Amino acid sequence: MKISLFGQFGSGNTGNDGSLESMILFLRKLRPDAELQCICSNPRVVQARYGIPAKSVGGPAPSSLFARTLNKVLFNLPRRVILLFSALGQFNDIDLMIVPGTGILDDFQDRVLGWPLVLFCWCLAARLRNTRIAFVSIGAGPVHGRLSRLLLVSAARMATYRSYRDEASLRFMTSVGIDVANDHRYPDIAFGLPSPPIVPRRAAWREASESTACSDAPLTFGVGIMQYRGWRHHDPKADDIYADYIAKMSDFVGRLAADGHRVCLFMGDVTDERARDDILNGLADTLSAEQRSRIEAHSGKTLQDVMALVADVDITVVSRYHNLVCSLKLGRPSISLGYAQKNDDLMQRFGQRAYSRHIERFDTEELLVLVRRLIADRQGATEAIAQTNAGVRAQLADQENLLYRTLLSMPAPLAAPDLPERPTGSAPPGGETSLLH
Repeated sequence: MKISLFGQFGSGNTGNDGSLESMILFLRKLRPDAELQCICSNPRVVQARYGIPAKSVGGPAPSSLFARTLNKVLFNLPRRVILLFSALGQFNDIDLMIVPGTGILDDFQDRVLGWPLVLFCWCLAARLRNTRIAFVSIGAGPVHGRLSRLLLVSAARMATYRSYRDEASLRFMTSVGIDVANDHRYPDIAFGLPSPPIVPRRAAWREASESTACSDAPLTFGVGIMQYRGWRHHDPKADDIYADYIAKMSDFVGRLAADGHRVCLFMGDVTDERARDDILNGLADTLSAEQRSRIEAHSGKTLQDVMALVADVDITVVSRYHNLVCSLKLGRPSISLGYAQKNDDLMQRFGQRAYSRHIERFDTEELLVLVRRLIADRQGATEAIAQTNAGVRAQLADQENLLYRTLLSMPAPLAAPDLPERPTGSAPPGGETSLLH
């Protein structure tokens, strides 16, 4: 069996790459004989990191100066046309194309000739070559551009299998006219990544810390920084949105450090380095040397790196969706400063909706009040998160069985099957134990 994995991988976004890694582990467990390849943003990074052949999602680049100039003048459209014909040649012997996780069906910071058109071209090529398409635990919506919506919805219609990571995605697909009767809602597949090992020293330190959960004892906060410039690509208010975010986050981090807490700044994308540096530079003139010593800045190349950082903190305050996934997966009480409904839905699922705010509308003083409230409620929040995690593991196991029986166990026709919502029956090879636990 030959399987292509499709997505914005290798570009420096740890959440996207974590979704790819989780799917690779899943496929190697259930179909160790399958030949995997990846169609992605940066084939060199993906091939080196995950050991599978990779090809560029954008197709061949124009070779001559004239072709490059024409392509630029026409906003990359000629290359996209060439991409469709190039993609057709990629699916001669591919059985299945999987889009593993990620917010593939939205237009956050994107234009119509970017990912919306690219996804449509690859799905059309796969469909024309009778290659089955599976969207697995994806995020969908919002899509503000009319043409972008047309392309993304058309791509989704070509899929044999669709599952969504949250209720908002399911509602969005219904609102744009997709028949979701045979679709599914399963947790984000990044929840299936192995958790980092707990170092004994950390475990002992955490036990001591939790024993003083309701006191004024200093804690360690993981603060996920994001270079946020609004939803739209080239938003005319982008500079103002970014400056306001940096000012509020700098004030927040500085107040935590001034109160004696340790702060661990981390990111979810290479583009967030600018935000991290701007915050640190701004605090250099406002905090004492002792206060600045309580602030650490870290960068991780993979979602496993991010989880390792989160494992060493008590509470997280994050914006990027997959930083929030890491926090909740590891049982950390969290505050979400999200830029889309997906964060709110995830917090609602874990019983933490009260600690969710929008990245453009939060107030520093209100955020500090939330922090004090969460410190007081840390034990209750931890218990609620742990209980939900147990359900997440069970649902991921359900999806494993469903994918194996309908797409991976034997060749299947292109037409979408009538799939049950809660599958029962034969387990995948290896018994009942699920890789995604």
